[in-house]
Amino acid sequence: MLTIPENLIGCRILISNDDGIHAPGIAALEKVARQFSDDVWVVAPESEQSGVAHSLTLHLPLRVRQLAEKRFAVTGTPTDCVLLAVREIIPRDQPPVIVLSGINRGSNVAEDVTYSGTIAAAMEAALLDVPSIAFSQHYDERGPVNWATAEHYGVEVLRQLQGVSIPNGHLLSVNFPAVEPGKAKGFRLAPQGQRRIMEKLVKREDPKGRPYYWIGGTSFDELEDFTPGSDHSLLKEGYVTLTPLCLDLTNHALLESLGDRLGW
Repeated sequence: MLTIPENLIGCRILISNDDGIHAPGIAALEKVARQFSDDVWVVAPESEQSGVAHSLTLHLPLRVRQLAEKRFAVTGTPTDCVLLAVREIIPRDQPPVIVLSGINRGSNVAEDVTYSGTIAAAMEAALLDVPSIAFSQHYDERGPVNWATAEHYGVEVLRQLQGVSIPNGHLLSVNFPAVEPGKAKGFRLAPQGQRRIMEKLVKREDPKGRPYYWIGGTSFDELEDFTPGSDHSLLKEGYVTLTPLCLDLTNHALLESLGDRLGW
């Protein structure tokens, strides 16, 4: 089991993200972490890595640039950042007791979790046997991201999760609704939802007549949720949601039924 300390005061905390080292969301998460400890390390991508999922850089060298004390930028993915932080950058005799990822610009619900670099950073921490939480802030696409909401509720979420044990290979995903600080309806545990999503493919031509494509997604509010009580549905209703995720993608029920049918 991976256990978040009963008291995070003074503990070593590692922060990463997928929006990049200079993203406002990581600054917001630093504020949350520093409510508990001054021993906060930030190791994040040099540039935005949204949508890279749990990718690992294997065929290019990685460079690490120190920006300040306990603050490093990596020319790689969120997975690279957490791996380097735990195995190389942070002294091994005093590893982080928890990894916080985010705060992502936009929600990570339903099938988003399979694409998200924010989730991936927390996944890598779980693989390294460090408890981890991914944080994401939903926002109205017609307005700015309200980072104050994530800061307000992030402290409370982290406070309540002190002492919680998580099975090995598991992580937690928290999503904050697009409301003003103090205006959320409450906190809810929620399963990962399923949504009807249709990616928009836009085909264009460059000046030489060669085709190229833009992949764009349907907006959050246009999506139809087929799972009442899910992370997506509850987030739309104005709740802060907490979803436990696991790295084992095996469908054990199907595994058993296929065994019965095939005799393998």
